[in-house]
Amino acid sequence: MKKYFEFDKLGTNYRREILGGFTTFLAMAYILVVNPSILTLSDIEGLPDALRMDYGAVFVATAVSAAIGCFIMGIVARYPLALAPGLGLNAFFAYTVVLTNGSPWQHALAAVFVSGVFFLLLTVTGLREKLINAIPMELKIAVGAGIGLFVSFIGLKNAGIIIASEATVVGLGNLHDAEVLLAIFGILLTVIFLVRGMKAGVFIAMAITAIVGMLIGLVDLPSQIVSAPPSVEPTFGKLFSAFTDPEFYSLTMVSVILSFLFVDFFDNAGTLMAVANQAGFVKDNKLPRAGKALISDSIASISGSIFGTSTVTSYVESSAGVGAGARTGFASIITGICFLLALFLSPVLSVVTNAVTAPALIVVGILMVSSLGQIEWNKFEVAVPAFFTMLMMPLTSSIATGLAVGFVFYPLTMVLKGKAKEVNPIMYIFAVIFLIYLGTVGSM
Repeated sequence: MKKYFEFDKLGTNYRREILGGFTTFLAMAYILVVNPSILTLSDIEGLPDALRMDYGAVFVATAVSAAIGCFIMGIVARYPLALAPGLGLNAFFAYTVVLTNGSPWQHALAAVFVSGVFFLLLTVTGLREKLINAIPMELKIAVGAGIGLFVSFIGLKNAGIIIASEATVVGLGNLHDAEVLLAIFGILLTVIFLVRGMKAGVFIAMAITAIVGMLIGLVDLPSQIVSAPPSVEPTFGKLFSAFTDPEFYSLTMVSVILSFLFVDFFDNAGTLMAVANQAGFVKDNKLPRAGKALISDSIASISGSIFGTSTVTSYVESSAGVGAGARTGFASIITGICFLLALFLSPVLSVVTNAVTAPALIVVGILMVSSLGQIEWNKFEVAVPAFFTMLMMPLTSSIATGLAVGFVFYPLTMVLKGKAKEVNPIMYIFAVIFLIYLGTVGSM
């Protein structure tokens, strides 16, 4: 085992790897609560049962898909990088594809499955890198920031801090409401922990907020601590019914699949390079075994869609484990084992409310917009598509629309600036595809 993971070469040992893997799990364990909450649209009242997924089944799918991704990354790629269903991608799945478009969640899972298969083919053939390189860095950064704003907006809405308003579209909620105050307490606690450099600050703050909620009667006490995992039958394999439904084969669903592809492109590649660079794996701007690492999320996404969850991607929280000493894939295996053990804690995790999960969404959104300073805002031909990309995501509740507007504007502004030759030909193809998409959804 030590020889396979090259413990001696990388200067590590079992203790450091186990500690690193467990630290990464604590830093990202919030997804076990947040993902089922989002995919089941728990904050939406009066939703038909046909559009609402089963909470327990999604919880199991979340843990299992995360474990699969971690195991593949650890054993095949041998990197201390953990994976799980991605924030932003799950919001797009629930709020855009299901709630806004009115597509059955089975169709959304099928779109995740198809995008995962395409992802795997693109990675194996080497086309994935070409597509990533064709998209300008400014748009990649704007996509991440837009998703961050979208996720934070959902968190603020779920917490009741922001509410609908006929006069101003949105407005400030009732800050005297007990659940709103509990959410604000959670936000402050999370910020304090992260500012102080606590590795598992998001998870610990969420746990404390839940306990406080139980003490004051806003969060139900769990009936038990440990139990058998919930049944995954309500969602397992249900995606395949979409392939026999003619309504699945539409331009709207094509745009959904492309959105899953694009977002995961940026998310996984960026996270992989960031964590690998922190751990000292990047040599001459190249990452050894990069292909094997990139295959992990595509296989995990395919598996996750079959079990019943949205796209699986790499987590930047893996940097917490690296900071604790993790240097090999053995740490990822430990993280995967922790996710499987968490399956037996569903009674505790199932009672968590929106007031408890909202702070995680809001604070993670802050982390996702941190790279905006790298965009050259003084170049208007770049600023326009970047601005519209990130702005349209929260305003339309659609990652796809944000991508579409930004990808249409970029070639246009570059051509008007006289820089047509600097635009990769692939970007012109993307612009045409998304222009057709906007024309379709805009007429609905």
